[in-house]
Amino acid sequence: MVLAAGRTGSPQAGVALEELCRTYWYPLYAYVRRRGHSREDAEDLTQGFFARLLEKNYLEGVSCDGRKFRSFLLVALKRFLANEWDRANRQKRGGGVLALSLDWQEAEDRYQITPADNLSPDKLFDRAWATSTTPKAKAICMSN
Repeated sequence: MVLAAGRTGSPQAGVALEELCRTYWYPLYAYVRRRGHSREDAEDLTQGFFARLLEKNYLEGVSCDGRKFRSFLLVALKRFLANEWDRANRQKRGGGVLALSLDWQEAEDRYQITPADNLSPDKLFDRAWATSTTPKAKAICMSN
């Protein structure tokens, strides 16, 4: 059944895919529920997993050994759940962070008028840091 499901385009593939989904949906759903997802989220995640499995044709070339197939499905589900968690918890640029307004033009103007020097970028950074920061900021940085 696994081999037939992996052969997209064959007449048996559709029937085999349906049988695989029917056979394995509950263990996968139960796994997702036991990971702490609500009923609705587990339904969506399980369905999404099967959709991705079929869309990307992950069954192509999978072994027909039952134990290996179960392991394959569980690993694939874990990766899918991790990717979904990352996607759901990804912050958009600046999301949840206080915006800090920086005057890039002033920085570029300062850079342009700073005399050229043969010091390394590290040494120039130390010099710029020493002349730019307040004593209180230096104390905070040195204590960390």
